[in-house]
Amino acid sequence: MKTRLIMGLLIVIGFQLNAQNTEVAKVRLSEQEKGIILIASYTAQGKLVKLGDALNEGLNNGLTINEIKEVLVHLYAYAGFPRSIRGLQTFLDVLDDRKSKGITDDRGVDASPISETQDKYDRGKKILENLVGRSLDGPKPAYQEFSPAMDRFLKEHLFADIFERDVLSHKQRELVTISVIASLGTLEPMLKSHLNLSLNVGWQPEQLREFTKVLDGTTTTENAKAAKLVLQEVLDNRK
Repeated sequence: MKTRLIMGLLIVIGFQLNAQNTEVAKVRLSEQEKGIILIASYTAQGKLVKLGDALNEGLNNGLTINEIKEVLVHLYAYAGFPRSIRGLQTFLDVLDDRKSKGITDDRGVDASPISETQDKYDRGKKILENLVGRSLDGPKPAYQEFSPAMDRFLKEHLFADIFERDVLSHKQRELVTISVIASLGTLEPMLKSHLNLSLNVGWQPEQLREFTKVLDGTTTTENAKAAKLVLQEVLDNRK
């Protein structure tokens, strides 16, 4: 009788441990998501040799050609055209090398055409409102009041032209964004804003903590430490 009781308890404990492990797995970054962080971080910093390794690893782990291409295009809005173009050139070299070795990579889906039936500024504003979770009809930030052109560029180009594309989800695009901003460093206000957006679109605190750990191997000690501090501040403010 005691033996049966002990066996029953062990089975229950086993189920509980398996359930806990499953829950932990759900909040871990996938290998593809880690690949996005590596690719975005190295591209933003111009670390092209390491980028080549990350691109190969990303393809091996299941990222498609079009997904990676979209990551490299997306980040130009945060790191500039020169970094983005060098990333694309590096990617072409990697693809040529893999093709010469007989490796066939999955191209993935192409971006769908964007509907132009609504005013572009309004489309971008709506997307940004969905990301921040509130209306943007109130007073604008000081820099947008100072430069109305910047406000229009942000709404029409960044959040309409770029965020509206569908190869990557908004969730994946925020992962690219925080990877770039954190890797460049000294951009804590923007990082804070986009970490909040990352939580809004579905990233979990545990996943964002793991994100900062990945940065330990891609950027400077100072940048990685700053990202951890900003993330903790964001999480504390949302309690």
